[in-house]
Amino acid sequence: MSNSAMTGDELVRALATLANPHRLRVIAALVQKRSYVSQLARELGIGRALLQVHLRKLEAAGLVSAQLELSDDGKAMKFYEVRPFAFQLTPEVIRAAAETLTTPGDAPDERTKGSAR
Repeated sequence: MSNSAMTGDELVRALATLANPHRLRVIAALVQKRSYVSQLARELGIGRALLQVHLRKLEAAGLVSAQLELSDDGKAMKFYEVRPFAFQLTPEVIRAAAETLTTPGDAPDERTKGSAR
């Protein structure tokens, strides 16, 4: 994933997702090796429930991917790994991304339409 092919909404979602210290630590750990939730929770010193919340947000933003695998004892384990991504933020990239935003606030306020303030 690179920001040259991202919409404004995708860029906002990725940057907002990365603006959390827990998620940065998750990415840093997964760069070293792919891991499953219990192992990653132990390594990072956070609860599995909280970790799963952060992993879902990272996955929704396209920054990590998950794959179910069976352990030797037949237990299903969900392994996570970092997806390649790169962001180059420049004023021009932000301008282009802003043109594709579909979030609330991109339409002119009806109360000020036509006013000459």
